[in-house]
Amino acid sequence: MLLSFVSLAAGLVLLTVGADYLVRGAISLANRLGMPPLLIGLTVVGFGTSMPELLVSLQAALGGSPAIAVGNVVGSNIANILLILGVAATISPIGARIPNLRRDLVMMLLAALVMLAIGFRGITGLWSGTAMILALAAYLIWVTRTDRRRMSAEEAELLVKVPGWKEAVFIAGGLAGLFTGAHLLVGAATTIAREFGISEAIIGLTIVAVGTSLPELATSVVAAFRKHAEVALGNVVGSNIFNILGILGITSIVIPVPVETSMATFDIPFMVATSLALIALILIAGRIGRMAGLVMITAYAGYVIWLF
Repeated sequence: MLLSFVSLAAGLVLLTVGADYLVRGAISLANRLGMPPLLIGLTVVGFGTSMPELLVSLQAALGGSPAIAVGNVVGSNIANILLILGVAATISPIGARIPNLRRDLVMMLLAALVMLAIGFRGITGLWSGTAMILALAAYLIWVTRTDRRRMSAEEAELLVKVPGWKEAVFIAGGLAGLFTGAHLLVGAATTIAREFGISEAIIGLTIVAVGTSLPELATSVVAAFRKHAEVALGNVVGSNIFNILGILGITSIVIPVPVETSMATFDIPFMVATSLALIALILIAGRIGRMAGLVMITAYAGYVIWLF
């Protein structure tokens, strides 16, 4: 059992470090290919920080643990809103000063409703997965064409190049760390769940979900300390869209993924409710203050306690 906890910790570390190096190498490569900063932020950074969720979900689904795969996606989205935004807001209040934020919030809600429909259906497979990937591609094309605006400070930071050999090392090493970390994390989480009699769904919704969201958490905390907490909001909204349409979409194409009834009737509706609450808070208050951040963290703690 001790070995399982060590493997769990090692998996989390490898996922976090691997994602960081992969993103750094991929940004350099994208700049070398002449991609615009906005597209780099949406695709390279978005997919890069979501790679832990993707590999863990694929590993879990292919390994016969679909509850971990679905729980990882749903739990990550809940943690992104309540935990990550909550922590970021307590450090520095989050303003809603992101261009076209309402468009992205609507897309996040639509993705959540897609997840709700999948939950009621009880399974997602090739056709639904393909539809999700096409929807994500259409959204990215739409964003790229409509966001013709002045480069932000955060996008300017993406204009980074490293030497070619270091770029290759970052990408190859990052992928190796992600693959190894996903394997260790899923194996350890499954073992721990069985040993303690906890369902794989709960492990996926909590430990695995928070673990794979560490890149987003790290990015959001650093942004908040730099007084750019709105970056955390954009990061979370984008990640939540990618998690459902991209991560679950790709996993569904590779292998059909069933959804447990308990998750379809409670956890997925709770995820939709948190998405609606975030949208309401942004539209009504126009910001996420420190008090709202504390309430969000408390709500996440209550959710986890309820699960266990």
